Amino acid sequence: MYATNVRNLKKNPSLALRQAEESPVLVLKGDQPNALIVHLDKSVTEAEESVKPALAASLFKDGILSLGGATRLSGMPMKAFLQYLADLGIDVVHPDETTELETSDLTKWLAS
Repeated sequence: MYATNVRNLKKNPSLALRQAEESPVLVLKGDQPNALIVHLDKSVTEAEESVKPALAASLFKDGILSLGGATRLSGMPMKAFLQYLADLGIDVVHPDETTELETSDLTKWLAS
């Protein structure tokens, strides 16, 4: 799946249309998914299958689905979905105030 932002879409819409012939194009507004361009010659089933990963990534990013739930929705193996998220720049781990302490504890445990 090809992803572009609104600015690039305005500059070169034909690129997005060419990419849509291969698979749906995800249009981002800022860092949020905003629209999806689907080529009309594709069957509904083909379009649905290629939309699932984008939808799953968006729902995971917004915290609506867990990683496991998003992976199941995407229809992809976990390893492939993790790579897909990385390609989109979506973090899988969100550090919080306990992350540093947990990392320190884990490092000590692994060293013992």
